[in-house]
Amino acid sequence: MQKLLSLFFLLFSIAMLSQTYVFLGSYNGDKSKPGIYVYELDATTGELKPFIEVKDVFNPSYVTLSPDGKFLYACTDTRVPNGGSFSSYAFSSKEKKLTFLNSQPSGGENPAYVSVHKNGKWLIGANYNGGSISVFPLSDDGRIGTISQNMHFTEGSINPKRQERSHPHSAIFSLDDRFVYFPDLGSDKIRNYRFEQDKKEPLVPTEISIKTKPGSGPRHFTFHPNGRFGYSIEELSGNVSVYQYEAGNLKNIQEIAAHPENLTDNFESADIHISPDGKFLYASNRGTENNIAIFSILNDGTLKNVGYQSTMGNHPRTFAIDPSGNFLIVTNVKTSDVVVFKRDFQTGMLQQVGQNLKVDNVSCVQIKSY
Repeated sequence: MQKLLSLFFLLFSIAMLSQTYVFLGSYNGDKSKPGIYVYELDATTGELKPFIEVKDVFNPSYVTLSPDGKFLYACTDTRVPNGGSFSSYAFSSKEKKLTFLNSQPSGGENPAYVSVHKNGKWLIGANYNGGSISVFPLSDDGRIGTISQNMHFTEGSINPKRQERSHPHSAIFSLDDRFVYFPDLGSDKIRNYRFEQDKKEPLVPTEISIKTKPGSGPRHFTFHPNGRFGYSIEELSGNVSVYQYEAGNLKNIQEIAAHPENLTDNFESADIHISPDGKFLYASNRGTENNIAIFSILNDGTLKNVGYQSTMGNHPRTFAIDPSGNFLIVTNVKTSDVVVFKRDFQTGMLQQVGQNLKVDNVSCVQIKSY
């Protein structure tokens, strides 16, 4: 018993020594205004405390962290005709600094998403307006190298206003990092590539890309922690599609609405994430709803809706769940606020905590514990 108590207090002490940071991007529209923000997350109350602000960056629409948390990568110069770049920063919590390292042209207009391979040596991005995907090598000091692959696509689908051509919206590695998936809103397709990390051009086409229902508009994608299931949020249909995953293959097993049955249009579904324990899936809806749809995940991977939570603002473009699973943080772009919710581990339901944080045109959120 004494040994168990000692182990408990040791683990508790280690947990208390860790610190969780919240990284935000915004459509600042002016380099003289902050575009990237870092906050400390209070692990008990959910309070966000200001830590770092970064200026001299334009419209960082999406940010991500390297696996070791030492570097931040951002989609920059977004919403600029014929523009777009990826930028790198070194993060030091000790010095309270995000230090700019370098930028590279994104290889397509309006980059919307960026991911980093688990080995920290590759960056991949999706260029929404440019209809392209890009791959860049990363140096040990976090800098982005010259583009190594840039693939462009042209095909669209049935919605003439939104699907006139290809619009890749995200870039998601499989849990083993052997495959990459690119949900393409414009072509109703989830493109699939093998990722061979030792090659100069690591993206290798496969014959197993997924064609979704016409007009669905797949946007973001996430894998279940057990590696057996994948989930796609479809912006135009407002649905979540559930897939069995095996060796790179995705087999559709369910389509379920992320909205009440009485709604028939203007869904604008956006982001999707799973709680760390794998029990609940969350999906954000913009449009007329401005809420988070909450689903329990059954043993066979399928979903059951258990409720909705207003995001307390307008246009929840992205959200994130902290590594402990205690908090879910939402960014509402049009009302320029960040809202923190406490998660109920048993029911999956959300309850707002603290005061809303005001960040002009906040575009994205990532959470990392150190």
